[in-house]
Amino acid sequence: MLMTYEEFKSRDHFTQQELLGFAYGTLVKDPPEHFKARLPTPPMLMLGRVVEMSAQKSRGRAVAETDIHLDDWFFQCHFNSDPVQPGCLGLDAVWQLLGFYCNWRGGVGSGRALGCAEVDFFGQIRPHDGVVRYEIDVLRYAEMPKQGAVLVIGDASVLVDGEEIYTVKKAKVGLFRDIDYPDYPAPSENSRGGRMER
Repeated sequence: MLMTYEEFKSRDHFTQQELLGFAYGTLVKDPPEHFKARLPTPPMLMLGRVVEMSAQKSRGRAVAETDIHLDDWFFQCHFNSDPVQPGCLGLDAVWQLLGFYCNWRGGVGSGRALGCAEVDFFGQIRPHDGVVRYEIDVLRYAEMPKQGAVLVIGDASVLVDGEEIYTVKKAKVGLFRDIDYPDYPAPSENSRGGRMER
């Protein structure tokens, strides 16, 4: 499972095991300086596998899937007697995939969701559904070396068993250097949040 940084950037798909390795920081054996981004670990990891990654100049595409399970953690609490996956988790999956895309393109730093222009929910994910698919058309990928940042913007569709149920317009994710907090839970330079400078 361990791969070189060049192998990582040349791949067009990733398995669940590889995404878990990325989340725990064990996938790339020779990461460059400032390669700090991670996917969330379970249960917040919303991606089961990445099935497509492509780039053409500042644009591209990213597609991921995840399998739904009857006992997924969110069905246990949202809601009692009416289980449905929270829509915010679908939006978070889009941000997770965009952050991963930034790293795959060669960006470094810690990932942060930066918002979106519009979200429409017109369907739902239930315990007996099969596969959720996240399709993102990357509208812009930009590296800003002087600011130590990377930005990606994309339009996304969320589908369950092939049927579109959410759309997300202009979802934004950035990578930023020197904001990680590896010494958690100790108080340190990056142990407090608040407004980030833009």
